[in-house]
Amino acid sequence: MPLAIEPIPILQDNYAWFLRDAATGMTAVADAAEAAPVAAFIEARGGRLDWLLITHHHGDHIAGIPELAARFGARIAGAAADAHRLPPLDLALKPGDRFALGESEAAILDSPGHTRGHIAWHFPDGPAVLCGDTLFAAGCGRLLEGTAEEMFASLAALGALPPETRVCCGHEYTLANLRFARHVEPANAAIAAFAEEAEALRARGLPTVPTTIALERAINPFLRAKDVAELAARRAAKDSFR
Repeated sequence: MPLAIEPIPILQDNYAWFLRDAATGMTAVADAAEAAPVAAFIEARGGRLDWLLITHHHGDHIAGIPELAARFGARIAGAAADAHRLPPLDLALKPGDRFALGESEAAILDSPGHTRGHIAWHFPDGPAVLCGDTLFAAGCGRLLEGTAEEMFASLAALGALPPETRVCCGHEYTLANLRFARHVEPANAAIAAFAEEAEALRARGLPTVPTTIALERAINPFLRAKDVAELAARRAAKDSFR
């Protein structure tokens, strides 16, 4: 593929994402919250890190960035709207901007709901989207700063991406999300099938992500919400679901 993408397990249940442009060898890591495991991953793949990409300001997505930037000489790119609460940016981006990692180009998408200023990075040639904590496998982020209206619009934009787009999210929340999805849609065969697959992957210590936009359209109760009111009700129910 023109753009290779791999998850890097960090912290307790987070993922950073490693990207390598096949044409130029340029590399990036998205949402590097922990320096040591990311640095070890980079060293094992040749020691090159050109960019550190950010989806949003939470510490479990940015805490390792200053150390990694200093160690590898990588530049930092993130949302201009969030620049005041991010590590110092070499490149401040707005929704609608383009970002080039070698010959692999990303469109910057406005993606609020979990936080204000949250962005997603869509690489059509990946094909992949770095969606942080907006869209998860079978779930979505909590509404910490944003509104249900913002989350509904963000999920609609992500759900409109090509079906083969890989969903590169920020956390390994899949099994818990699938339990809620089965509660919402107990007769949904796609949810049941992916739950079986996800449980087998986790039993082997493997990530359940990336999924795809096509799969999320079939299983994700938030992406499948018909309107803002239904999304808000499902988000409130998920917050208290056990």
